[in-house]
Amino acid sequence: MSSKSYDFRQFQAELAALDQTKPEPKQPKPQPKPRPLGKKAAEAERLARARTEFLALRERYQLSVADVVAFFPEEEGIAYLQQLLVASEKKPRRRKIIET
Repeated sequence: MSSKSYDFRQFQAELAALDQTKPEPKQPKPQPKPRPLGKKAAEAERLARARTEFLALRERYQLSVADVVAFFPEEEGIAYLQQLLVASEKKPRRRKIIET
């Protein structure tokens, strides 16, 4: 073909015809932005992450609870254990007082 009989406009028309015959690819749906966590959820996630990291370190170096507590000075180690015990105890449910 000579360049005189085939010009750029004809080329554009052929491309447009090809584009119309092709099915359009499906656009992936945009993912919704995750909601920011509330204070309680963020704190729980932070504690869970710290716990998994701690357990991984403990497993890696084969540490016992005594080794971990011995890392701190004696008073702080005892206070830490007391805090763990208090946190693990379930708090009694509060009952509403109904006046008659």
